[in-house]
Amino acid sequence: MTARLRTRFDDDGGAGAVLALALVMVVVTIGLSGVAVASALTARQRVVGAADLAALAAADAASGAIGGAPCDVAASVARGNGARLTGCDSDGLVVSVTVAGSFAGIPIAARSRAGPPE
Repeated sequence: MTARLRTRFDDDGGAGAVLALALVMVVVTIGLSGVAVASALTARQRVVGAADLAALAAADAASGAIGGAPCDVAASVARGNGARLTGCDSDGLVVSVTVAGSFAGIPIAARSRAGPPE
C-alpha cells in the first residue's frame, strides 16, 4: 500500500505545464504593462507636439506671415492636433501657449514658446 502511494506522489506529470503557464502569464502581464506605458508616452508626445505647432503658428500670426489673431490661430492648430488650448500669451512677436489633452482620463499639459531669437 505505501509503495502505491509513493509512486503516485513521486509522479511529476503536469508540473512543467503549470510552470510554463505561469511563465506565459508573467510575460503577457509585462507585455501589456509595456503597451500601456508606451501609449501614455505617445499621448504625452502628441500633446507636446500640438503645443509646439500651436506656438509656431501663433508666432507666424503675430509676425503677420499668416492672417488671424495669434491666440485664435494657436487654438485652431491645437484643436487640429487633438488637443485644446488652455493658455495663450502674446508679447510682441513672442507667443507662449499652454495646451492640454488627456490619456485614459489623466490630464496631460504642455507649454511651448515661439518667436524670434533674443
